Amino acid sequence: MTHDDAPLLADLMPWSVAPPRLGRGWPAAPDAGSLKARWDALVKAEGPDREALFEPTRSRTLHTAVGQLPGRSGSGTEKLVRASGPCPEPVRVLLAPYDEQWLIPDQRLIDAARPELWRVADPRQVFVAETPGAAPPLLVTSLLPLFRPGRVRPLFRRPGGHEPNLAPGLAEHLGTRLGGTPAPLDVLAWITATARPDLTVPLTGDADAWERGLELGHRMLWLMRRDGERPKLPGGRRPYVRAPLPSRPVTLRYDRDEEALFLDEGRISPVPPQAWDFEVGGVRVLEQWFAARVTAPEPGTLAAIRPATWPQAWTSELLELITVLALLAELRPPEGPELPDPVTATELSKAGVLPVRSAARRPASVLEGPEEGPEGQLALL
Repeated sequence: MTHDDAPLLADLMPWSVAPPRLGRGWPAAPDAGSLKARWDALVKAEGPDREALFEPTRSRTLHTAVGQLPGRSGSGTEKLVRASGPCPEPVRVLLAPYDEQWLIPDQRLIDAARPELWRVADPRQVFVAETPGAAPPLLVTSLLPLFRPGRVRPLFRRPGGHEPNLAPGLAEHLGTRLGGTPAPLDVLAWITATARPDLTVPLTGDADAWERGLELGHRMLWLMRRDGERPKLPGGRRPYVRAPLPSRPVTLRYDRDEEALFLDEGRISPVPPQAWDFEVGGVRVLEQWFAARVTAPEPGTLAAIRPATWPQAWTSELLELITVLALLAELRPPEGPELPDPVTATELSKAGVLPVRSAARRPASVLEGPEEGPEGQLALL
């Protein structure tokens, strides 16, 4: 516990899951079309060729028997050595910090898919991904996050926005201090705005301070989740393509004086310095995003099946990402004095909110219908 006795995120949102682990890169890509082409190439190959393309690991081979991912009826359950038919419909995921890509949602392709996360993934769900040591130290997304090393904390333990993943009694105790019980999304907004790099979360019973934190937190959530109206830079500034991007750029550089981003000879501006400097885990987000789209994979692998030229959609995504990063950088809360009227871990312990009971750290039982297991059998949970 920190010197000011702020509670841990792990106690405020007690249920967490390790992020899914793919085990092979080719089932994910920045575009959905490549994934369907990769799947087609896999099922057309036979014998040793199919095995080599698949890239087996200790967790997954062509002979591994696994069930469907919850809610993904389009994927088969026969062993991949016999698989045929169309590609399961790709889904949007957060493959790296602030990098939305596509994934084939098939448990046969994923070393550790974490079905308990898929079981609660729906339009109402919000995932909190830890990025320890970064600023901000939490990344909140409506998509399933697949990056490591931090844990994933869903806001809700059941589908449909039911049973908040909050310490039992936390919202009610805050309500007695604030004069009204906050909604789960409000508690998440506060956590997002105030979480520290050590993943402690200072709380307050001061209604004015709480409202200021909510305003900041909800704007951070809006930018991270990219819901609704598209964000714009203040003063009408927005990044544009000033010189056409090449059909297949290979280099990325930034000119701080011109506030310009160069993809080979292509030019995008204005790009504020805070967008270029935005890092997670010591890695520039824009550089990582670009590398994921231009780094040449090993020839002859499924990952080598990719767009022949730079798609227009990637340019649109890049322009929006620049805006999001610039606005998020401005919102990082400055270091300042301690919050007024703090709600400490000791206070939560005296109120019976902490320690959290062990059941709250385990997934809820959310099986609302049959799930298909290996080879079409009914899954037993």
